[in-house]
Amino acid sequence: MTDIFRRAWNWCCRFRHRCGYGVHSPSDFHFITFVIYERLPFYAYTPLHRLRRGVLHLPHYREKVDRLLFRVVNERRPSALLEVGTGSGLSALYMASANLQMKVRTLDQKYQEKVARLFEENSRITYEKCELKDGIEHFLSENHCPDLIHIAHTPYYKEVFDLLLPKVKSETCMIIGQPYATAEKKLWWKEVVADERTGVTFDLYDVGLVFFDKSRVKEHRIVNFL
Repeated sequence: MTDIFRRAWNWCCRFRHRCGYGVHSPSDFHFITFVIYERLPFYAYTPLHRLRRGVLHLPHYREKVDRLLFRVVNERRPSALLEVGTGSGLSALYMASANLQMKVRTLDQKYQEKVARLFEENSRITYEKCELKDGIEHFLSENHCPDLIHIAHTPYYKEVFDLLLPKVKSETCMIIGQPYATAEKKLWWKEVVADERTGVTFDLYDVGLVFFDKSRVKEHRIVNFL
């Protein structure tokens, strides 16, 4: 019940930040209108919805958020995704379903059999149990920094961010899961937004999106996505 009231309060606070009002950048307005607020029923939503029930006891986002991540991948068409903190595996599956050419590596400190079974029919998803620092360093030693990074269900979000930040490219998009989960993470999220090494950022409450194209003016967009 507390979460419902918190969301209602934040929805009111973000009321004027809906539908791209006040956004003058054409590219940002397009992203807000046709990616964040897109309402088309994509082909994969129905079969993905059926898979949710079996893993909802594990850390996960609202279905609305997973569908957003699907649309972000559909829009940006990254060739590779690195996810840290697999949780239920639903977010990785939604994103993998949006781009059938994208390879996915998802790392977690715990291995869940139900998550592994969720990935069984998708050979493009590699699910790995590891110490996160070691897993990230090993991944980067064998691969370039991926176009899409998802810092998901992990208490080590700061350490993960610091490891990956020196490797990002101008086309990299980083998704930060639950930036308001705790007072400490909320403060850290503000630091990420203000960091001169980051570019345009979007605050959707459930997730934060960080871009690194330094040819663009650094701006922060608050979007009412509650």
